[in-house]
Amino acid sequence: MAGNFLGISGSLRKASYNRKLVLEAGRLFGPLKLTEADINLPLYDGDVEDEAGIPDAVRLLAEQIMSADAIVVATPEYNQSLSGVLKNALDWVSRVEGRPWAGKPVALISAAAGRSGGARASYALRLAMTPFRTKLLQGELLVAAPAKAFDQSGKLTDERYLNSLTTLMDELRETAGLPKLERS
Repeated sequence: MAGNFLGISGSLRKASYNRKLVLEAGRLFGPLKLTEADINLPLYDGDVEDEAGIPDAVRLLAEQIMSADAIVVATPEYNQSLSGVLKNALDWVSRVEGRPWAGKPVALISAAAGRSGGARASYALRLAMTPFRTKLLQGELLVAAPAKAFDQSGKLTDERYLNSLTTLMDELRETAGLPKLERS
């Protein structure tokens, strides 16, 4: 099946739990091409934008968003909010013409060491995404103590989280207008 599933992790670490969560979401979403966004972007600065325009890396991210059939955004919780790199990416993309996020089916997920699994970060992310007019799902997945939730290969082993992520990805497929997957 042709199509694109875009995963955006708010952590730059290759071994981050939020990146693992994005990869698991892509696996459970089903047979679309998974693209992992690179949000290692320069800090937003209006003067830089005025002088040099939108950086190529930001344009690429905006194009990935526009071409995606469905998007999952994962955020760690840093100081009771979303990560700075994720907020920076949202700010940069908001400067690109054409409203890349408009109407896109989006699911939010989070993995954080605290007991709430990143609930405050997820709420802050939800607020930051409101102006983009996405089809933001009401449900979300919050993984607390992620060091215990994944195996060595990066797969979710906690049945509760695995079932919740599967349900969320099924809802995202439905919102994207894609056929339901037969799951065994």
